[in-house]
Amino acid sequence: MSNIPTPHIGCTDPSLIAKTVLMPGDPLRAKYIADTFLTDVVEFTHVRNVLGFTGKYHGKKISVMASGMGQPSIGIYSYELFAFYGVENIVRIGTAGSYDPNLKVYDTVLITKAFSESNYAKVAFGFRGHFMAPNKALNNKLIKKAAAVGVELKPAIVHSSDVFYGTNPNHWKEVHEKYGAGCVEMESFALFANAKQLGKKAACLLTISDSFITHEATSAEERQNKFNNMMKVALELASK
Repeated sequence: MSNIPTPHIGCTDPSLIAKTVLMPGDPLRAKYIADTFLTDVVEFTHVRNVLGFTGKYHGKKISVMASGMGQPSIGIYSYELFAFYGVENIVRIGTAGSYDPNLKVYDTVLITKAFSESNYAKVAFGFRGHFMAPNKALNNKLIKKAAAVGVELKPAIVHSSDVFYGTNPNHWKEVHEKYGAGCVEMESFALFANAKQLGKKAACLLTISDSFITHEATSAEERQNKFNNMMKVALELASK
């Protein structure tokens, strides 16, 4: 931990950050979680307005910090948390677009594998594959906690894409059919790669915010404030 403070988190005291960190993409969602669910909250970073907070949930210390958008962004923040601040577990809690008619808007999805065309893991660690997996033990705990609080989790492979806008409108269909991806986001592959490289644990819960099939979509405010099921499951994991 000799590189503290890190350039992107800037926290000078590692003890301010819990061993388990929940990681939404949106800084305002991180603030919402801290304001809504945690007590005794302390802000440990606001570098570049990427907000991080530590508080207590049912008396247990837990942190929540934004990752920003895309694999390079979560790659930086999760690496610094794992490598320099002693974090052991990161659970991404984000949003996704559905490729599968069985994954509907507002469903909570537990990621079993991440597929990506990204070169993140190849450039960073020499890994040449296109799939990364979360930690199985962490996933099993999330399943148990979800059952305890009455939240249905739908397992799925996620497409971790580097591209939000593109010229091929049918690319999602190709990825769904060839690789079995049920939904799409832009971060999990890099998070899982960092955890694998550093001997840490990572998992991902996603709420379906829109559908490529039905074209339903949620608002920015709903994505920020109303996806409470996945937040509660992740918080229950961290509190035990």
